[in-house]
Amino acid sequence: MITPRQQLILRKVVDAYTTTGQPVGSKTLAGDPELGCGPSTIRNELAILEEQGLLAHPYTSAGRVPTDAGHRYYVDRLLPAAPSPPAHRVKLELMRREVDEAMRVTSETLSQVTNLLAIVTAPPVDTATIRHVEVLLLQPQVVMVVTITSTGGVTKRVITFNAPVDPGLVAWAGEELNGRLVGVGLGARMLHSRLADPSLGPTERAFLDALSPAFTDLADGAEDALYVGGAARLLDEDRVQDLAQINQLMHELERRVAILGVLRVALGERDVLVRIGAENELPALRSLALVAAGYGLPARKLGTVSVVGPRRMAYPAVIRTVRDAATQLSRFIEDVYEG
Repeated sequence: MITPRQQLILRKVVDAYTTTGQPVGSKTLAGDPELGCGPSTIRNELAILEEQGLLAHPYTSAGRVPTDAGHRYYVDRLLPAAPSPPAHRVKLELMRREVDEAMRVTSETLSQVTNLLAIVTAPPVDTATIRHVEVLLLQPQVVMVVTITSTGGVTKRVITFNAPVDPGLVAWAGEELNGRLVGVGLGARMLHSRLADPSLGPTERAFLDALSPAFTDLADGAEDALYVGGAARLLDEDRVQDLAQINQLMHELERRVAILGVLRVALGERDVLVRIGAENELPALRSLALVAAGYGLPARKLGTVSVVGPRRMAYPAVIRTVRDAATQLSRFIEDVYEG
């Protein structure tokens, strides 16, 4: 536990360091009328905060900088008392767009507003349903199946047969598949049962069997989509010095698996998830800070909105911005899934 005055001094140090990136000295703090005490008193309080592990004392400077623990204390206990700077409003123009486009717009807009790296994960493919099916005869022996999902996704599957296909059979299959599959989830078990109907004649049943991978393989072959905006913003050496770790992060973003695992943690949070420096299990994030929030439906979060940046980021504004983006994206997703 630290005293109210020490909390105020810690907040002043974090705010000043976030703005300037430079160690904060006692003389600078003594000039703040809100503190109301002299340099010697402030030096003593700074020493106590350093002993508590909340501040560090770089050997090249007489000033202090917040440690990861200091940033964590600030986020957990001092944000409610901190003056609220103007919020960075995220105005997402997502109305009636496909979900993949919405994810891209969100990542780009969030990166521009925060001036940080933004990462957005899309809803899992198996949460979508089939909205419409088209079966087209491209050539006498070649059929294409077009599937449109509830999230606006469009997939095409071309199937080649050993003999010419009856155009009447193709037309029948289009109507039959729409009747059987519209509204069925891509990951639902009933998808297979809807396609397997022993009451059909052998010709019709064999034809549907040949077309079935166009639907049953959709969820199995899909990967969780990751949308990244503003990757170059982390390369500003005035904000992040560890370029080797930035390169490692870029590599993790390309591999996707590890970073997706980190972001899934936010799906279980009631509010915004904040991980600072060494709190991040992923080595590529240990010199950085992550702010993430889940979005989705009222009963289930489907994906995450997040930003990655230096540990000295403006946490109050960034947290509100990420929360705002997640709220707007949730509204869009509700409209898409209910429509």
